[in-house]
Amino acid sequence: MIVFINKLDREGKDAFDLLDEVETKLGLRVTPMSFPIGMGYNFKGIYNLWSQNIQIFNSTDKQKIATTVGYDSLDDQGLNAAVGQQAMDELKESLELVEGVYPVFDQKEYLEGNLQPVFFGSALNNFGVQELLDCFIEIAPPPLPKSTDKRVIQPDESEFSGFVFKIHANMDPKHRDRLAFVKIVSGTFKRNTPYFHVRHQKKLKFSSPNAFFAEKKEVVDESFPGDIVGLHDTGNFKIGDTLTAGEQIQYKGIPSFSPEHFRFINNADPMKAKQLSKGIDQLMDEGVAQLFTLNLNGRKVIGTVGALQFEVIQYRLEHEYTAKCTFENFNVHKACWISCEDEENKNFLDFLQVKQKFLAKDKQGQLVYLADSAFSLQMAQQKYPEITFHFTSELH
Repeated sequence: MIVFINKLDREGKDAFDLLDEVETKLGLRVTPMSFPIGMGYNFKGIYNLWSQNIQIFNSTDKQKIATTVGYDSLDDQGLNAAVGQQAMDELKESLELVEGVYPVFDQKEYLEGNLQPVFFGSALNNFGVQELLDCFIEIAPPPLPKSTDKRVIQPDESEFSGFVFKIHANMDPKHRDRLAFVKIVSGTFKRNTPYFHVRHQKKLKFSSPNAFFAEKKEVVDESFPGDIVGLHDTGNFKIGDTLTAGEQIQYKGIPSFSPEHFRFINNADPMKAKQLSKGIDQLMDEGVAQLFTLNLNGRKVIGTVGALQFEVIQYRLEHEYTAKCTFENFNVHKACWISCEDEENKNFLDFLQVKQKFLAKDKQGQLVYLADSAFSLQMAQQKYPEITFHFTSELH
């Protein structure tokens, strides 16, 4: 994980306060790889600890980096002239503090997830981003092996394989296009070559696979392990799908996390029922929220990790699908996917009867228990030991 602290050209907290907040609130162990010179109106530039240079921030033409200054010493008179003596004195003090307080970057620690490098900048002004990207190229892990339901696939294998980890509907609303993002695990992905869709048991060919960088995209002829390819999708894919050159494997470990917030979704415009249904179906496929259908009465419940997501869903339904919806609070503590080895077990059948008004099916038809409180969940786990309560659901 790499941290980027943004909007340094605006007034904000002291850099050390921000680092402390990242550590305490996110539970990370950080080490600065770049450091700001000033903040807000006094923002002068970025000191790059990784490659040891200073970039000067040009506030008059913010889209261009005015100067990149290499240095042998922070006492360089050119730096003093560019940013001012006071700013340089403050930078030197800050760097002494960084050296005394934060651990030295260690690539092994970073790759094991025990150390998080931090970069500062202003993304809107394209400032401080290049430092992160240049460093990322040097320290990022190579493509790694990945487990399937049959075997472990190595990145240097010649046969192509990959999996869908993200879907985005209406990336260009004018064309109503839907993109499935595929992470390539092994082999070479080639344009206009038929590949095997394992879940559908059929071959698909892609004429315009896209590679992305920010808002830019381009058609690519070949992609390799570690690359991300965007495939135009008419509804063939869902998150977790596997593509191969022909091998019958299914990649594992793409979880659907239990939501934290739940609301009933209601149609606010009966004339647009079809548009609402299509919109919900496609937005849920993106994996940003989950749809549950209550067994008892068929009402639809949306579950999200964050409350803001409901506003995003409402906005996108209206502007991308011309459908309007309202939300209604639904008191749920936790969603748990349910499994039992013997579904004819008396206790399992008793659970289905007692908890029927709290049971639902997810979009894949899997049984879900929507526990109304932590106490109810704990009691259910104790009373029905034959039942396994899963807090993630692997998407297959």
